Amino acid sequence: MQIMGIDIGGSGVKASIVETDTGEVLSERHRRPTPQPADVKAIQKTVVKTVDFFKWKGPIGVGFPAVVQNGIVRTASNIDKNWIGTNVRSLFSESIGQPVYVLNDADAAGLAEMTYGAGKEKSGVVVLVTVGTGIGSSFFVDGKLFPNTEFGQFLLNGKIAEKYAADVVRKKLNLSWTKWGKRFNKYLMHLESLVWPDLIIVGGGVSKKFEKFKKTITIETETIPALLLNNAGIIGAALAAKNYTTGGKNT
Repeated sequence: MQIMGIDIGGSGVKASIVETDTGEVLSERHRRPTPQPADVKAIQKTVVKTVDFFKWKGPIGVGFPAVVQNGIVRTASNIDKNWIGTNVRSLFSESIGQPVYVLNDADAAGLAEMTYGAGKEKSGVVVLVTVGTGIGSSFFVDGKLFPNTEFGQFLLNGKIAEKYAADVVRKKLNLSWTKWGKRFNKYLMHLESLVWPDLIIVGGGVSKKFEKFKKTITIETETIPALLLNNAGIIGAALAAKNYTTGGKNT
């Protein structure tokens, strides 16, 4: 089943057409900068333009950078606060004129990795950590998604964790991969002590640079890079929309 997937991130809005039966990305990825400020009207307009670019007619899945509970935005760490309380599913569906399913962006990436990527056929407790503008997370127990975990928001060294160990911090402070990796390892140590996972998958922009900081990771939990890289959020959003459209479960 072909479905359009959209991944709304802190720096870019990315989209492609996905064959959800295989996870294959069928079109060249289209990217637009995330508008600043990332308020309701600005992002709504960007999403509409993205869909218009593909001239797409059919179901659409959107990974959104917030807790999304039954279509309602509950948090706003890296978007404008006026999103809180907005029914983003209804907003996008009505403005686009197509059925839209919206979920947390890290949960979308996690669905993709658990179905087609590094987490495929993995059992037990698996955590995907997406590292980029912020730190997102998705949490699975025997392949079942526990949605809307916010493991980038706990306190670490007196700061919200993503303000201490996100990739944007590495860039802002001009840290070497080793120095930043030690920060990230502290984050992983705290995460490990909270949920004791069997596997941690590192996704987001840093996943393709995993070898540069792998040596700084000292936790006992097996830690591996994501396989789908920047396409994970797009693929997972499309897969979630398929499950929702066909009456399946996003687990």
